[in-house]
Amino acid sequence: MSRIKKMPCDKTIDSSLCLLMEGYPFIQNRCRKYETDIFQTRLFCKKAICFTGEEAAKIFYNESLFKRKGAAPKRVQKTLFGQQGVQGLDGKMHQNRKQMFLSIMTPENLKTLIHYTRFQWEYNSIRWNNGNIVLFDEVQILLCQVACRWAGVPLEYYEIEQRAFDLGKMVDGFGAVGPRYWQGCSARKRSEKWISDIIIQIRTGKIKPKKNSAAYIIAWHRNQNSKLLNPQVAAVELLNIIRPIVAIATYITFGALAMLKHPECRKKLQLRNPDYNEMFVQEVRRLYPFTPFVGALVKKDFLWNEYLFQKGTLVLLDIYGMNHDSRIWLNPYEFNPERFSNWEDNPYLFMPQGGGNMEGHRCAGEMVTIEVMKASLDFIANHLSYKVPAQNLKYRLCRIPTLPKSRFIISHVKRKVD
Repeated sequence: MSRIKKMPCDKTIDSSLCLLMEGYPFIQNRCRKYETDIFQTRLFCKKAICFTGEEAAKIFYNESLFKRKGAAPKRVQKTLFGQQGVQGLDGKMHQNRKQMFLSIMTPENLKTLIHYTRFQWEYNSIRWNNGNIVLFDEVQILLCQVACRWAGVPLEYYEIEQRAFDLGKMVDGFGAVGPRYWQGCSARKRSEKWISDIIIQIRTGKIKPKKNSAAYIIAWHRNQNSKLLNPQVAAVELLNIIRPIVAIATYITFGALAMLKHPECRKKLQLRNPDYNEMFVQEVRRLYPFTPFVGALVKKDFLWNEYLFQKGTLVLLDIYGMNHDSRIWLNPYEFNPERFSNWEDNPYLFMPQGGGNMEGHRCAGEMVTIEVMKASLDFIANHLSYKVPAQNLKYRLCRIPTLPKSRFIISHVKRKVD
């Protein structure tokens, strides 16, 4: 009979308040404190296991041992993910829905997305000329325009700011309590109503998006039982295309911050070396906080490294901690794009938005994030001149999701013409 080791345990009755107060480094802090890569705690009155490291990631993405259905708290579903979306599915239902998303992420569609992104930067930057802007807010609006155009979702001029605001609030509210959370819930309700109406209009022929667009593919997608998705579920999934693109505004803002703090990196971006552009983007995704951790439920009792995982237990894999682990990254809190020059892609080590292979639960839109960031940060480095006035650019790790306090204000904005 296999020996069962006692798992290190967080010495509090419930760690929920600590999680809210500490934010991103919550798991990392305890792993250091207890000198372990795994510990047990209680979160929101439920037993939870937290772990980190490559081997932990490999076991976490084993679909015979873990399931996603029921893992995301209702508060996250009511803001970030929506209910019955791909993130909370398993087995054949997940495979069916994941293939739907992968069918949207074709090389041709990605090229179109890059074209729309570059166009929108050129177009929107005309409006900023000689002015002062809050970069994060303007990039959210810009990416809302890009996302809707690419997805085949009609967007009237008068509604752009409201839709961008709502999509941003859905992301901003998921890790919050109080007003920020309530705003996220309200934003999701409005957004799902908006998109479900569009799904119905596509099916009745009133709106006719391109056949390779996300709106068309999702509106006419059939599940594993050959039935069309419920309009509400289809709306959740179409928002799972649009919302994450708008959320890239966070990474782009942090990319601009990296250029400010490391002007030598901006100079290298101005050399227009695509390899360096990619390394810069990956280092922004690694260093700056985005996803704190990902969760799943134990599917059946099993032993791992002599620790018992019991069926139904919530398990959290530490994404932030792994992206800042000195055993994986040399000087992990330094910004160094060149660390990716000889990087061998490992889906269980570098996981800014979650890990595993693309057929499993790895984010289908990861390539979208990378390509939109590359096009956007190239534009900022090579086609915009601006000044950065005195402001509070600090970001708090206790805030999930986090962002520079000032949201990155730039002044005297001018578009440079080649």
